[in-house]
Amino acid sequence: MSTQLREIIEGLSQEQKTISPKFFYDERGSRLFDKITELPEYYLTDAELEIMQNNIDEMAALIGKTASLIEFGSGSSLKTRILLENLADLAAYVPVDISEEHLFSSARQIRAEFPGIDVRPVVADFTRPFALPSPTIMPIKNVVYFPGSTIGNFKHETAMDLLRVMHDEAGDGGALLIGVDLQKDPDIIDSAYNDSAGVTAEFNLNMLRHLNKSYDANFDLDAFEHSATYDEDEGRVVIELVSQADQTFEIGNKEFAMTDGETILTEYSHKYTLEGFAQMASEAGFRVEKVWTDASGLFSVQYCIRN
Repeated sequence: MSTQLREIIEGLSQEQKTISPKFFYDERGSRLFDKITELPEYYLTDAELEIMQNNIDEMAALIGKTASLIEFGSGSSLKTRILLENLADLAAYVPVDISEEHLFSSARQIRAEFPGIDVRPVVADFTRPFALPSPTIMPIKNVVYFPGSTIGNFKHETAMDLLRVMHDEAGDGGALLIGVDLQKDPDIIDSAYNDSAGVTAEFNLNMLRHLNKSYDANFDLDAFEHSATYDEDEGRVVIELVSQADQTFEIGNKEFAMTDGETILTEYSHKYTLEGFAQMASEAGFRVEKVWTDASGLFSVQYCIRN
């Protein structure tokens, strides 16, 4: 049994059934997420792009020349392209993703658009330590890049573990450039995770399609519905798949039963205060050097130096 299948079975065996959000990202899931970022309700993309466009010179100066840019969770993002267009003498761009097809497709596009950049894709689960490739030019420093609000998808303890992996991958003298979503009007948040076009619901349900295809499961997608609710006290969106009937399903030759209304937790999306994230980064070995926000204060991009 693979490590990933074991992890899925362990999560589904808990009292609160859980599947890690990393299993959203097969090729179709990656495409659906790209589609989510273009939705009018999804404020995060426009806010982050505003920050990147208005502050790119300062970001590039902090990253400096001959750095290796290591992107956790590689996508086809405009934000990455803004960075690559403005980083002089980049030693290498290292996109890291668990979805091999999507990763290599994105890497080919980046090579075509930026033929002068040494692109070194790495297929890996970035929540665990992984080996970095050796670029042609030795980088002066490693800068881990984690755009979007993905850090918020992890519970505090797991987010801390991920930040520590980033700390290790950055190495001596390295840094972290990270997107951090901020606490705000709950109505804005609710609309972003329950879009009128139903793309987020499709993205959530696609996780089960992915498990059916890749892990020989037999989920009935019609027997589940998407749910996303904002818990203001905890500062997080709780994203779940809700069983619409008493049912059973199998994965890895193990059968599971669910009752009508029972849920599978697929994702949290934590919203931070600036002080709260700075404290978490500090505990993982980073010091927040610079914070940029959009004009409305919805989102932040933060540059953190490795202690």
